Amino acid sequence: MNRSLLSRTLAAFLAVGAGTALVAAPAKAARIAFVLNSADASISEFDIDTHKEIRRIPVLREPHHMAMTPDGRSLVVGDTSGNAAFFLDAQTGELQRHITMSDPYQLQYSPDGRYLTVAGLARDQVDIYDAATLALLHRIPAASMPSHINYAPDSSVAYVSLQATGELMAIETKTGHVLWTTKVGSTPAGVLWHNGKILVGVMGTTYVAVVDPADGHVDRKLEMAPGPHNLFVSPSRHLLYVTCRVSGTIEQLDWDNLGIVRSWHVPGGPDDIVIAPDGKLWATLRWRQKVAIIDPAGGPISYIATGRSPHGIWLNTSYTPQKLSAR
Repeated sequence: MNRSLLSRTLAAFLAVGAGTALVAAPAKAARIAFVLNSADASISEFDIDTHKEIRRIPVLREPHHMAMTPDGRSLVVGDTSGNAAFFLDAQTGELQRHITMSDPYQLQYSPDGRYLTVAGLARDQVDIYDAATLALLHRIPAASMPSHINYAPDSSVAYVSLQATGELMAIETKTGHVLWTTKVGSTPAGVLWHNGKILVGVMGTTYVAVVDPADGHVDRKLEMAPGPHNLFVSPSRHLLYVTCRVSGTIEQLDWDNLGIVRSWHVPGGPDDIVIAPDGKLWATLRWRQKVAIIDPAGGPISYIATGRSPHGIWLNTSYTPQKLSAR
């Protein structure tokens, strides 16, 4: 899609105004892979079965990450330097609406569905919203470059990595109070709660830090290929995956002992991963304008061409709506 067409399409989408639902003809549900092209200001939607691009939706400036609303109806895409969040129908891929939101680089809903936490990487802030109303509850200053987010299983604490200061911070979601901040190593990124500990991909090193959530001290360091960036859980919860962006490696870890089971060399800056129903890994390659599709059972790695700097990825075949606690 050329620039003039992108501009006309975006203008048509946004003419109804921020926060207003778009009127469109009903579209049937499809098996869709959503890919955020950070450097092309667009969202690519691919047919999961044919790997063909269905459509490319323009956004404002720089989409990076996305999160599913707790009811499973909308996929929320953060446009960080565009200061906006775009809502897409999770089943059809149609654009529903967009709202103004301050610097939504990374965004995550809490396990209980009550909170939406947003890391403002450029503005050095962490915002906690009421998930239902999107009212801003707390704005927490962060030392520098808040990046990735995860929660305690009971949603009481949000853990946020701070890339420029090499720290992890713990924030009480109800009050916005910072419980502790701890050094984990150079350029921390992905954060994951696992078996009572917090795992942090420390991209400027060769390890994943294992952090005690009680006080933030680092229990141990799991050696990886250079540049551990983000962490992902297999649907069976028997395996973990770590993307090592600097070395172009994806590590598969045993769930219990966190030892490396196997590795794949996937040059081009592997970043985010989602696992398809057939067990294949779909991984964005930030520096190659591609998505890699890896079959853990063996066979060659296949690739899909995307826009520039593909980052967040999600498949609408891999989501089950959360069972929410009473409010």
